[in-house]
Amino acid sequence: MAKAIVLRDYGTSDVMRLEDVSVAAPGANEILVRQTAIGVHFHDIYVRTGLYKTLRLPGTPGLEAAGVVDAVGAGQTRFSVGDRVVYVTSGYGAYASHRVVDEKAAIKLPDFVSDALMATNFSRLLTVQMLTDKVTALQPSQTILVTAATGGVGRLLCQHANALGARVIGTVSSAEKATLASDYGCAHALLYDQDDFIADVRDITDGKGVDIVYDSVGAKTFQNSLEVLGVCGHLVNFGQSSGPVDPLAMSQLAAKSLTVTRPILFHYTQDPAAYQTMADAVFKSFKQGALVLPALQGVDLANAAEAHDILESGRGGGSLYLTP
Repeated sequence: MAKAIVLRDYGTSDVMRLEDVSVAAPGANEILVRQTAIGVHFHDIYVRTGLYKTLRLPGTPGLEAAGVVDAVGAGQTRFSVGDRVVYVTSGYGAYASHRVVDEKAAIKLPDFVSDALMATNFSRLLTVQMLTDKVTALQPSQTILVTAATGGVGRLLCQHANALGARVIGTVSSAEKATLASDYGCAHALLYDQDDFIADVRDITDGKGVDIVYDSVGAKTFQNSLEVLGVCGHLVNFGQSSGPVDPLAMSQLAAKSLTVTRPILFHYTQDPAAYQTMADAVFKSFKQGALVLPALQGVDLANAAEAHDILESGRGGGSLYLTP
């Protein structure tokens, strides 16, 4: 029988329970996926704690997984039984051994990538494509600052930006992570809470400030992110691992003609052609073999609480996946 993590209440990681569930046959334009690797993200933690009340309870969390097509519904023409696929969906439900997904959410996997590799990196690299190509059109002449530079998205974003020719300043939470940041393409690595943080950024940029800040930390870093931007700079807030950002006064933006955006990946993948193009760019990055990636960490689906604890401790960003 199929099994899934069912969330019935918000709370600490131990509120997640593995239960037997029924999975219906796929309907029109749907596929049934037997899952082999399930991504673990901070978004899942926000849902579990109730910071994001976007999953109706009781419900199964999880946005992303890879697996094998076990059945196809009527009218579905893109996939066949036995195809390997990866998907990302705002409809949740990925923390399961089997689940039905809309075919539009799925992408066929090439042979040269593993299920575990895609479950841990697919949506993150889609996010990198969104941030650098769709939201900001990053240029080689620009200097950027990336918060959580060694985290799941951060390490990929820094490498991609460096490959494009941009100068990357990474911010991290510890001296150990600052050392790692150079491996991910950072020309400079700073600590969030160092006393001279803003002065250091000004020194690095000859007083001009940075062109773009990609901030996934939120409450803890947002004000400093605004402060280190140069005139006409752009702050992209795409996460809030330290908590939600306080309301922003427009006068703060007017002081330097700043812009702020809060992009959501699913809005950029609604068009199937755009989604496939972004996915192809992800696959190309793996085929080129230039990415530095952490060792993968598989955790049994029944122990999803352990995976959340590892991620919240800062030890598993970009490497954790669940195995049904």
